Amino acid sequence: MTASAKPKGRPSKYSDGLAEEICGLLAEGQSLAEICRRNDMPARATVYRWLADDDGFRDRYARAREAQADRFADEILEIADDSTNDWVERRQGEETIRVVDHEHIQRSKLRIDARKWLMAKLAPKKYGDSVALTGGGGGPLAIRSLSHEEALQELE
Repeated sequence: MTASAKPKGRPSKYSDGLAEEICGLLAEGQSLAEICRRNDMPARATVYRWLADDDGFRDRYARAREAQADRFADEILEIADDSTNDWVERRQGEETIRVVDHEHIQRSKLRIDARKWLMAKLAPKKYGDSVALTGGGGGPLAIRSLSHEEALQELE
């Protein structure tokens, strides 16, 4: 290969610039599949290999995914607040009436639910469901050790 010839195919060698671009696109809300479909980006398998091999990239990738979850929170508000297509006009005889477009509302609900699910997976401490264990009366949970005989008595 001559010095002026460019390698053909998708990039497969790790570079900070390429890693930064991937993480930036993730943080903007793009999926890894969408990013890796681009001709100037590596295949998903390559990105997964980089994640397994490079602690620095893995840390940047994790921060980008957390930023992506925050982006989804903003998108949820936009979707929920946008009612522009909630109504459609229908002809009823000679009259045009305005009716609820249930299909559009259901699609909006699906878009919100998908983002909520992803947010809980991408940033579980921030957006996941929290579970609190409490004892009787809502107080702290009391934990005590029982002998085998005491446990059998409790079960009876």
